[in-house]
Amino acid sequence: MKRIGTLAESSLHAALKAHYARPGDLLEGEVAGYVVDIVRPTADGGSQCIEIQTRHLGQMKPKLLALLEQHPVQVVHPIAQERYIARVAADGAALSRRKSPKHGRVLDLFPELVGLAGLMTHPNLTLEVVLIGEEQLWRDDGQGSWRRRRWSIADRRLLHVGPSCHFAAPADFAALLPADLPEPFDTAELAALLPAPRRLAQQMVYCLRTMGLVQATGKRGRLALYRRTPSPPTFSESAITPVEKVDKFQNLLARPQVILGSPDDLVEISWEDEAEPGPP
Repeated sequence: MKRIGTLAESSLHAALKAHYARPGDLLEGEVAGYVVDIVRPTADGGSQCIEIQTRHLGQMKPKLLALLEQHPVQVVHPIAQERYIARVAADGAALSRRKSPKHGRVLDLFPELVGLAGLMTHPNLTLEVVLIGEEQLWRDDGQGSWRRRRWSIADRRLLHVGPSCHFAAPADFAALLPADLPEPFDTAELAALLPAPRRLAQQMVYCLRTMGLVQATGKRGRLALYRRTPSPPTFSESAITPVEKVDKFQNLLARPQVILGSPDDLVEISWEDEAEPGPP
């Protein structure tokens, strides 16, 4: 049985699991060899699997492939609409607490969705993006990212649960495109209308293109052009079948198009940590 277990889960994950659980649900239940956050009985005698995934959606692919064969699955992904940063010393002594200037929104799901976009058209899979308030606990232990000046994120705590957005079909993702987006469009135009950084617009187009919701339609100068797909294709398992891992260096040698290709196709999966302007 493949599991992480409650000992490794953050306070945020545990609190959201408790928030979404209903009477009669089984918490940390085993399904298809995996431990599922919430297993909910359905009227037809089966069960629905509910997974709380706070980050790295792409890492869920093997688990989802196993669950979706026999069960409807709902993935819940929180995005911090409001965030507080609490700093503590290495021994746990409180140092400071401040409110972050960052405000997340539903569009921020696309950097996380890059690694899972090919699976989002599966008829048994739904995604709920929930906006939350959270507190991040930063510890001065010298083990964290250089972006945070080596402060580690020791924990994430739920402050409140806000509105959510449900994606049950590909058309739900396409609805996030601006109504006044021209046809065709490039990612610079999309970024201006969202409004959002160009990189997020590129990641959004990558995901929608992988789902078959937009398609490439030539170029305008050096910019790739896209348009909405009139009839998106149905789900195909061949599009998301995992491939055997190979040496990363060999992989780079085998794919010169990664260097020579369009910048719009160079999508990198990353977790953007909050950079600090200086010590507290």
